Amino acid sequence: MKARRTTHAALCVEEAEEALKELRSALEKAGVVLPSLGLDPLSLAREAPCPLVELGRCSPETARRLAAALAAVAR
Repeated sequence: MKARRTTHAALCVEEAEEALKELRSALEKAGVVLPSLGLDPLSLAREAPCPLVELGRCSPETARRLAAALAAVAR
């Protein structure tokens, strides 16, 4: 049973890392860089559910760029 949990956790971490890469790439294409973007360390320490992607903190200018990028997509 322990081996299955370890495998599940590894797959979840891999999935979270891939989602993080996709998000970082999409944000960069929109001209937005979130300096604190990463995986939440506390959620990495638990076995389930999968780790959380932490968007982190950003400047007001970056927040406005993110809002503009989202607004452009929503049109």
